[in-house]
Amino acid sequence: MAIESQGAKLEISGSTGAAVETMTATVGNPTILTKASHGLTNGTIGTLSAFAGADAALMNDKVVAVKYATNNTFAVDIDTTGKTLTAANGTITPLAYLEVGEITDFDGPSGSASVIDTTNLQSTAKEKLMGLPDEGQFSLTINRQPDDAGQLAVSAARKARTEKNFKLTLSDGSVLSFAGYVLGDTWSGGVDGKVSGSITIEISGAVSLT
Repeated sequence: MAIESQGAKLEISGSTGAAVETMTATVGNPTILTKASHGLTNGTIGTLSAFAGADAALMNDKVVAVKYATNNTFAVDIDTTGKTLTAANGTITPLAYLEVGEITDFDGPSGSASVIDTTNLQSTAKEKLMGLPDEGQFSLTINRQPDDAGQLAVSAARKARTEKNFKLTLSDGSVLSFAGYVLGDTWSGGVDGKVSGSITIEISGAVSLT
């Protein structure tokens, strides 16, 4: 029986670790968050919470990517210029797996293998062995959503040049799992149209189907 593509979802691995609490916020664009030895790295995706003050709604429940991380500070792309946030209340909770939102189609893995020529002087025809499999690439097209947690994680992974784990869950419950690097993360648009994008993942290692 055919598997319906509607309902499929792709997830990208995020970051593990405990929530970082009691952060202070320095308003501006971007907003700077301070916590001694916070342990977060550039590209970590997390959910903000527990901020207080007149403009706390700008921060709470927002999914953000960590950038410009130092030992004690990091930045998030939220403009709080001229706003009021209460000191030492904020929390960021890293997310383990994030669904890439607004996927319209996907293609891959595009696996193949090299051919090793073992022909010798006693051969009566070409003799060959199959080389190591190369699972190729996985590509997808999306509707762009700048605040989507999964799309943020994809962009962060490309910038950081880090290997990530991916899970493609199909409508029948089957799961394709693989590791890879985000090579492409493009934006496109046109007259009387939507802003879309394409993502290309170079697969590293084997693909498993469960």
